[in-house]
Amino acid sequence: MKKLYFLLVLFAVNHTASSQDSTTLKSQVRHSIDELKDFVAIPNDATNADDIDANIIWLRNKFDQRGFNTSILETENLPLFFAALPMDDNKPTILFYMHLDGQSVDPAKWEQRNPYEIALKSKNGDGWKNESFADLNDDIDYDWRLFGRSTSDDKGPIVMFLNAMDLLKKDHVDIPFNIKVILDSEEEKSSKPLPKAVKQYRELLMADFLIINDGPVHSSGMPTVVYGCRGITTMSLTTFGPIKPQHSGHYGNFAPNPGFELAKLLDTLKDDDGRVLIPGYYDGISMDETTQNILKSVPDNDQEIADRLQFKSADKVGSFYQEALQFPSLNLRGLGSGWIGEQARTIVPATATAELDMRLVPESDGNRLKSLVKEHIKKQGFFITETEPTKDQRLAHDKIVMIKEGSVTDAFRTDLNNPYGNFIVNTLKNKFNEEVVQIRTMGGTVPIAPFVNELKIPAFLVPLVNADNNQHSPNENIRIGQIAYGIQVFYEILSTAPTE
Repeated sequence: MKKLYFLLVLFAVNHTASSQDSTTLKSQVRHSIDELKDFVAIPNDATNADDIDANIIWLRNKFDQRGFNTSILETENLPLFFAALPMDDNKPTILFYMHLDGQSVDPAKWEQRNPYEIALKSKNGDGWKNESFADLNDDIDYDWRLFGRSTSDDKGPIVMFLNAMDLLKKDHVDIPFNIKVILDSEEEKSSKPLPKAVKQYRELLMADFLIINDGPVHSSGMPTVVYGCRGITTMSLTTFGPIKPQHSGHYGNFAPNPGFELAKLLDTLKDDDGRVLIPGYYDGISMDETTQNILKSVPDNDQEIADRLQFKSADKVGSFYQEALQFPSLNLRGLGSGWIGEQARTIVPATATAELDMRLVPESDGNRLKSLVKEHIKKQGFFITETEPTKDQRLAHDKIVMIKEGSVTDAFRTDLNNPYGNFIVNTLKNKFNEEVVQIRTMGGTVPIAPFVNELKIPAFLVPLVNADNNQHSPNENIRIGQIAYGIQVFYEILSTAPTE
């Protein structure tokens, strides 16, 4: 593969009408909508292997139609989907990463009968009005939206890529890159097989740089390039009271309450400003003036974010939103004990559980942070076990906590001055005639570290969908204008020749 060691600059490419003409683009967008309807109609629950198989069959057919050579890469769990165009050793290689699986759905919480049957809607005051697909014509309204599971996360970008390939073929563009595509089938459940799979298929996946098309553009709607993302790991903490829930009249004031015990433990983890109190938790984090300037260049408004989320004061881990994302987090994502609401009972609960997640940055190691948390808990006087405590353990210790640990997905971050990053930024800037939002680290997690660590290549997120897409939630959607945007992004990157 050809390596580019110098700053990449844009080569003027004389694109034909297909990429620039709004009528031609809208026609391709209309085709994309039909293709996305078909794709979304295939359920893709990450927990259902049959769903994944059905999606891979669809993908193989669609990529084959575009001239790709396709392969199913077996892993220790669900397979990966791989596609590549014929290789030319004189061209640099882009590896694109997207994922075909989706979050599970609860149809009762959706404003449509079937989350896998796309609904077309237009804005109606503070809500949405159903529209007919028969009304989608040459005057297609880019502000209308398509509602359905995985429309934005992440089937939409896959369909944008396929339709950009159609336009490139129509325009007879000699693509100045080799193209490889890897589609994950377990992204929504931590991609546990991925590190071993990347190692196993290392030669097949080798590229000069990696582009990830997942997640939303900046809330401003401006073109966005992200240089890294936080990793993640989890911990579950369970405290214990009586062996079974007991009548609070008979045993209140006598049997210890695990909910209060857990609450007191959780209170030791953070100060009133939201900063983790565990010594060493933020070790290794530093940001020079150049990094600070990049962080401050992101067009966020912290007060608007607080107003939208409806809270008065933000935590003080960082002095502003983008800075906060540069530190590892410690989040209480779930808390339960006994029964609540209409099911509340007058009992002393038997257990109380707190579910924690920790978003990681490259300077922090997930296993090390979990060890710090466990050591802190031990210092609070708790006996720690990995399983339900025995009777002997219950009688021997006043304070017991069962800790279950999740796997670690590492963070990654590419240097802000990487030449391939400059190439992507300049391409988008020239195409859309506006500044590109450059984000050092996004808050979410994409399992890209195995590619960076094993293939030794830089990686960049080029998000394509609208920021308010409700990914992972009921009424997930994609704005039709983002489909047009995504097609243009793929077209421009793949038709712009980098030069040394």
